[in-house]
Parts: sequence; C-alpha cells; structure tokens
Amino acid sequence: MTVAAVIGAQWGDEGKGRIVDMLAEKAMYVVRFSGGDNAGHTVVNPHGEFKLRLTPSGIFYQAATSIIGNGVVINPAVLNTEIDELNRRGINTSRLLISDRAHLIMPYHIIIEEYEEKALGDKAIGTTLKGIGPAFADKVARNGIRAGDLLDKAYFKERLATVLKAKNQIITKVYGGQPLSLDKIYKQYCAYADRWTPFICDTSLILQAAIERNEAVLMEGAQGVLLDPEYGTYPFGTSSSPMSANACLGAGIPPTSLNEILGVFKAYQTRVGAGPMPTELNDKTGEMMRERGHEFGTVSGRARRCGWFDAVAARMSARVNGYTALVITKLDILDTLPNLKICTGYMLDGKLISYFPASIAALERCRPVYEEMPGWQKPTDNARKFKELPVNAQRYVKRLEELVGCSAGMISVGKSREQIIVRKEIF
Repeated sequence: MTVAAVIGAQWGDEGKGRIVDMLAEKAMYVVRFSGGDNAGHTVVNPHGEFKLRLTPSGIFYQAATSIIGNGVVINPAVLNTEIDELNRRGINTSRLLISDRAHLIMPYHIIIEEYEEKALGDKAIGTTLKGIGPAFADKVARNGIRAGDLLDKAYFKERLATVLKAKNQIITKVYGGQPLSLDKIYKQYCAYADRWTPFICDTSLILQAAIERNEAVLMEGAQGVLLDPEYGTYPFGTSSSPMSANACLGAGIPPTSLNEILGVFKAYQTRVGAGPMPTELNDKTGEMMRERGHEFGTVSGRARRCGWFDAVAARMSARVNGYTALVITKLDILDTLPNLKICTGYMLDGKLISYFPASIAALERCRPVYEEMPGWQKPTDNARKFKELPVNAQRYVKRLEELVGCSAGMISVGKSREQIIVRKEIF
C-alpha cells in the first residue's frame, strides 16, 4: 500500500499538477488537502491542456475517485464553473467527492479581503483577492460555514444570518461599503446545495477504508512550502499549510499512513507577489528564465520573479517535510546557459549562514553566496533516462541532490508527460 503526498517545495508553481496527473493514472484516490482556488495547476495529458484550481488532477481517470478534502476552502461558483468546463470537454466528474468539513468561501470573504489589501497600501501582501485568507481566518475564529452545513438548509440559514450580521458591520462601519443581502446569498448557496448534495460526505471514512484495503492514495498539494504560515516567508505567504504534515490533517488520515513524500522543485527559483527572494535575478538571465519557462501565474496571470536555485531554502524545505524523493522540473529551461549558479549560503550582516531565517527583516538583508557550475548548452528534451542527459546536466542534478540531502526520483525535461525521467516508481 502506498499513500504518497506531492508537495510544492519552493514558492509554488513548481509543476506539481503534471506530476500528480502522471501518478494519478495508477492511484485509486486523489485528494486535494489544502488551499483554495488561489492555487492553479496546469495539466497536459491525452485529453488536452487544463488549468485546474480546485478539482483534483485525478479527475481525468475513471478508476480514480477525486476528493476535495477538509483542508480546502471552496468557492462554489469557481468549482461549478470548473466542473462545467470539464464536462463540456468530455471529462466525467461524477467521481468527485467533497468533504462535509471543507469550509466555503462566502461573498463577504472576497469583499473584505479587497478592502484589507487596499487599506495596507504599498505594504499589501499581494494576495490573489479570492477570499482565501478571510475564509481560513473565519475557520480558526469559529465563524466559518462548511460544505456539510448546506445539507440542512434551515440550520444553514440560521448560521448564515448570524455570521453575515457581523460581517455587514465590518463592511459598512469599518470600510463604508454596502451591506450584503441575506436572502440573496441564501438562495445562491441553496442552489449550490441542490447540485452538490450527492457528493458531500465524510471523505475521511472513505479514505480510511481505502487505506485498509491497501489501495493507492495520492495527496495533491497546493502552493509551496516557502509560503507556509509557519516556515514560509510570513506574512508574505498563504493561509493554509502546504506541507506534508498537513496532507494528513487536510484529508483526515493518520500520519502513520503516509509513506512517500515527493518534494517538487524547479531547477531554478520563482516567486509570485511580494516578499523576499534572495536569489532573484533582475537581469537578462532572469528574463530568459521567465520567457523560456512561461513563468506567468496560472490563476493570477502575474509574471513570476525568477532566480537561481536556492539550496538554503531547499534544505529547510526538505528538513521540515521529510522528502523521500525529489522531483526536479523544468531542467530544460536551463539548456541554453553557458554557466549556472546555485545559492549554497547567505551573507547576513557580514556573517556566512547556512540556514533560512524566520525573520523577514533578516531574510531581506541576506545576500546569496553562489557556487558556479558549467552549463551544458545542449537540448535535454529528448532524454528519457538519466544517463541520456548531457554530462553537465547530470552533474547539476547530482549537486542539487547533495545540497538538498535527497535523491531525485523524477526529472522533467519538457511539458509533456513523456518528458519525465522516472528514477523511482511510486505506485
């Protein structure tokens, strides 16, 4: 039996979706366990190219059951649009299940987040303005509304009335906005309930039964470890944990059941939005990475900041997640470079450090210490075995393995599924 988690090991956008899509072909259950529709996955498979925000990547395989776990916050309108588009393109979504414990994004979450970001001015976090943060804040503050609440419309209306009264106070008295209508939101979400009722259930029971039957379960992460509220660049991060430990919490399975943890890294570094990034390149090399790698956000469309691979951050990512294998993506993007650099340490206030600081102020003062390696300047996109890579590309991968402290189980050298070198079978 294998329960495997695919974790974004950097600042997100590492290419997790296509790895999950490949592994999902052999999985019986594919589970989204964190985030919301602020996290987008691009999947290219025999059905075409798809950009998913909420639907697990296992939706393309009829043998697999796709689950939106309790650790996800769901915007019902976004999920419905995504399902409709999948159906329009011939994808059967009848095997999609929704945890009754998953929290819902409500209209006031999106409105309040817009007000909050505007109030912060040039100190804004740079969120996607999808209402994710306020939804998770309500979850912790015990003001949330869950998918299971939709199954009892009388209770749902009572709950909504209580919460909306307080939210309208904030919208009108703090920000000077217009109050939201209880009846309008109630009717809108009752329509969602009518559509979703057959699919809302206690998904943790289904997963526990699958584990007892020794069936393959794939946990699909969102975003990346360096955005984690605990170990990321707080406050410039996300609202739910993208880490391996949260794969269990966000799906309702015991930690002892998780036996494969794949950390997905790009062969270089990218980031969207504000916050420190020690290896960022504001030069022609960074622009080349952006253009060759098509580094623009799946959800936001924003240009990603690009830079050299940061092994300091990568070591921390591996340490707190316990990766059993690395997945290195977009190695081919570096094919044209004569020389490569890897950040192996930071200079902080005149001292060499090898750890990732918790303090944003300290991280902003860090200057990367680089190790330089020769490039290969040969195409890698036709390689299907590790030994078929140019010698210098092999050396680069081996050096990343040494610095991170974990072997690479997969290496991606192109956009299609066939362009993945598999060195370790997961299922």
